[in-house]
Amino acid sequence: MFYALSKLVWFFAAPSNALILLVVAASVCALLRYRRAAYGLAAAAVVFLFIAALTPLGVALLLPLENRFAQWQVTGNEPPAGIIVLGGAVDVRISEARGKPLKLNEAGERITALVALARQFPAAKLVFTGIAEPVSEAEEVAKKIEALGVDPRRLMLETRARNTYENAQFSAALLHPTAREHWLLVTSAWHMPRSIGCFRRAGFNIEAYPVDFRTGGAADLFLLDILGIDALHTLDVAAKEWVGLLAYRLTGKTDSLFPGPAS
Repeated sequence: MFYALSKLVWFFAAPSNALILLVVAASVCALLRYRRAAYGLAAAAVVFLFIAALTPLGVALLLPLENRFAQWQVTGNEPPAGIIVLGGAVDVRISEARGKPLKLNEAGERITALVALARQFPAAKLVFTGIAEPVSEAEEVAKKIEALGVDPRRLMLETRARNTYENAQFSAALLHPTAREHWLLVTSAWHMPRSIGCFRRAGFNIEAYPVDFRTGGAADLFLLDILGIDALHTLDVAAKEWVGLLAYRLTGKTDSLFPGPAS
């Protein structure tokens, strides 16, 4: 129920979709001669579009997410028991249709990090928990990861998850983590707080290995090339994550509202 409801709510709540719906609503009101409502909705759409596309709002919302965890550094501690990589980095449909080894999308650094960490820690378990619908991303990665130099026999697959909470819960059922083991979690930096919260809730002693940064820092607030369509996309990404953090906390799926290194 949560999964289906979250998809439905986000369809209407996504800033870019909400903007389109405002325009549609204004048009319908105009056709029905509800002029005051049409003018109001049209004005709201213009203001919304200006803020979303011509201001750095998306970057401002993304920065605290990406800055929550520092980039991981090797320490003198024991090597990790394993590396868990979250899916969302492979376009399975195009990869299969075009016969490519792996068609990586804008989150593809999750896969390159998997390859690098597999070489750095040859004794660590490798776990990939990918998007299960409509085709298992984990199975696609397992079929084609050898082309990137990783022995597919090392890769443990979690193939059922549809969202971050299920990534954590199903991975825990597969791995049975203990407090003495520490694990590395690889996902996009903006997605790391919610992911860490879910995996802690599932019983993992987990460390963040953030990748796929979308911002370079506070200076991005003044960049003119992150406007227009790019600004709308950035706002969609950031808004979805903040809404997800709130929803996951309210439903007990994370260990805190904004999980961090010391949470």
